Amino acid sequence: MEIKQPAFAGTLESSDLQVRIAPNHEGGIIIHLDSTVQQQFGEVIRHVVLDSLQQLKVADAILTIEDKGALDCVIQARVQAAVMRACGVEQIDWSLLS
Repeated sequence: MEIKQPAFAGTLESSDLQVRIAPNHEGGIIIHLDSTVQQQFGEVIRHVVLDSLQQLKVADAILTIEDKGALDCVIQARVQAAVMRACGVEQIDWSLLS
């Protein structure tokens, strides 16, 4: 999927996270992560984000993530929602999501 415009999903409430995504015209994935649990779970969060992007076939994007202790399933859902919004998807292909 091609990121066409900036978009975001999520909140800054406890146990949630906010994902902001924008096109990366230089190519590749860039992740800026700010998390209350970064020292313990920063690599896990990055892994979940990258897996979600790979599943959606996103190759070029800049993500800014502010995490407040979200579970993996919440991270995945927020990334998926932000990508769908940034791509302008109106009809979701549910087979891409797990």
